[in-house]
Amino acid sequence: MNFGRGPSVVLNVGGTRYSFSREVLKDFPLRRVSRLHGCLSEQDVLEVCDDYDRERNEYFFDRHSEAFGFIMLYVRHGHLRFVPHMCELSFYNEMIYWGLEGSHLDYCCQRRLDDRMSETCTYYAAEEPPGKMGGVPEGKGRRPPGAEGGKWLERMRRTFEEPTSSVAAQVLATVSILFVIVSMVVLCASTLPEWRAPENRSMEEQSRYTAESVREPSGIIEAICIGWFTAECIVRFIVSKDKCEFVRRPLNIIDLLAITPYYISVLMTVFTGENSQLQRAGVTLRVLRMMRIFWVIKLARHFIGLQTLGLTLKRCYREMVMLLVFICVAMAIFSALSQLLENGLDLGTKNKDYASIPAACWWVIISMTTVGYGDMCPITVPGRILGGICVVSGIVLLALPITFIYHSFVQCYHELKFRSARYSRSLSAEFLN
Repeated sequence: MNFGRGPSVVLNVGGTRYSFSREVLKDFPLRRVSRLHGCLSEQDVLEVCDDYDRERNEYFFDRHSEAFGFIMLYVRHGHLRFVPHMCELSFYNEMIYWGLEGSHLDYCCQRRLDDRMSETCTYYAAEEPPGKMGGVPEGKGRRPPGAEGGKWLERMRRTFEEPTSSVAAQVLATVSILFVIVSMVVLCASTLPEWRAPENRSMEEQSRYTAESVREPSGIIEAICIGWFTAECIVRFIVSKDKCEFVRRPLNIIDLLAITPYYISVLMTVFTGENSQLQRAGVTLRVLRMMRIFWVIKLARHFIGLQTLGLTLKRCYREMVMLLVFICVAMAIFSALSQLLENGLDLGTKNKDYASIPAACWWVIISMTTVGYGDMCPITVPGRILGGICVVSGIVLLALPITFIYHSFVQCYHELKFRSARYSRSLSAEFLN
């Protein structure tokens, strides 16, 4: 801790005191408490707690003392449960204040929280600095130098990142959705035989970005869409707070994957010529051009459903890995047994579809997922019995992680829904003002 004196500090939460050493605060599991270690001045301390006593080096938090006691039990023993006779949402609010999430709760309490949030459609988010959500700043003093520029950048950032934050953001999001839809329609129509027949051109010629193709209606529409997406991406990069974090975001990476193929194709045409061997092959350019399908994922910026899916996959990667491990283990077992029963044993009837274990893996995966294309199937009695066991095992194994994924999906949905409602309230205030 860079502020205060003494070998230890005292946390006073609702009248209950807790004493800790300075080194313990550095890596404290509660994010709000660990922030005290990096405070440089009393002003920084008061941003974290409600009051501070310099003489006794005591920090005051006007929060629920009994709830904090249960949170301290989690810090010591690793189990977090609801306080008896306390509202689940109120306790969850205390958790958010101290820097915990719903995933830290024990499973039984997580289900209670999900049910309560589903009934009330409520989500408590972490506290944010004043004025970040577009509210009126507290105080009427003179604004510091650069405040106007910072406010303008923040407004631009919210306009491009949060479609429901303002009227301009909604208009911008609508235009962006229209460009995505138009681009996808042109991409799909360009693969129709009727689209290429009047021009009597091959697929290789279709993939080139020549001067003639750019002047065609499809080329003009594609260039306009690419120009819009490029300008949008550049502006969002300029107004972003952390440029490195901007580049690492999945949606921004998808934007780059969707935009760069067009410029790569144009540069290849300019530098290699229209009659080069690379252009005649056309395979590379067709692959690059088809990468525009990633533009569909841009719709995730404007629809809570797609955002919920992405956030759920991000938070449930352990469960997804566990599901893949289950499938791989079952695939190895059933593919080896099916190859042995159908082709490996000398039973008079050899099934050529099961000539190898890798070939049998395809049958196992379509059986476990209950797809059943019918392109290969067991013909021996032991093989059919094994097939039935494989199908039943696939249903059970796929159903095991579903509960965890569902819980995370519900939590992510409420979180994003509450966030969208917050910006909608900001939009309503803008209309009123």
